[in-house]
Amino acid sequence: MTSFRTLFYKEVLRFRKVAFQTIAAPVLTALLYLLIFSHVLDAQAQVNGVRYAAFLIPGLVMMSVLQNAFANSSSSLIQSKVTGNIVFVLLPPISHAEFFLAYMLAAVMRGAMVGIGVFAVTFWFAPSAPVAPHWILLFGVIGGGIMGSLGIIAGIWADKFDQLASFQNFVIMPLTMLSGVFYSIHSLPWFWQQVSHFNPVFYLIDGFRYGFFGVSDVAPEVSLAVAGTCLAAVAAGTYSLLKSGYKLRY
Repeated sequence: MTSFRTLFYKEVLRFRKVAFQTIAAPVLTALLYLLIFSHVLDAQAQVNGVRYAAFLIPGLVMMSVLQNAFANSSSSLIQSKVTGNIVFVLLPPISHAEFFLAYMLAAVMRGAMVGIGVFAVTFWFAPSAPVAPHWILLFGVIGGGIMGSLGIIAGIWADKFDQLASFQNFVIMPLTMLSGVFYSIHSLPWFWQQVSHFNPVFYLIDGFRYGFFGVSDVAPEVSLAVAGTCLAAVAAGTYSLLKSGYKLRY
């Protein structure tokens, strides 16, 4: 347990030391998204009976949580591999489960801190009390866990920063941007609505948004079942990869 606490503390300290880059910068990016899109569309559009600016805020919060959870675990592992100090993480008597949980939970924590920051600066554009806070917490933690686990997989697979960037640009970015952050999928043509249902990030954002307004494109119980299944599958895959020692011990 000491090994887990030490590694977890090391990962949290890593992003806290550069908080201006790891927390403040994503908050500013989300704020710019809100300023631009709400300025253009807020007076012209409502989604599910909700002002567009209000509708956009939960999506931006969740998008920030997901992207930063992925970035935390993936960047930490690739930096350790490139610099060679990954050996100092692997040499101590730390189990695969402790290694996995330390990286994943640190990613969830960074995602949560960025999400709270985004909500704090965007709330004033469309003040409203969350309808079901437990759904917000649940989907936020599950989403951070999924992306933190995917970040570990990407960090293990990539041998250099270019490969990690390609994973983020061609997998993570499309999944988040095409998941209903900026729109309801009911506004899409029938074919693309069906395609959206195969995107697991859609269920995370839709369930998260339900916690704010009590309205969603899919029942939150369905979203929770899909998100929970994805978390279990990705976590199991990540654990198996760590246990095999792929690109870490060999």
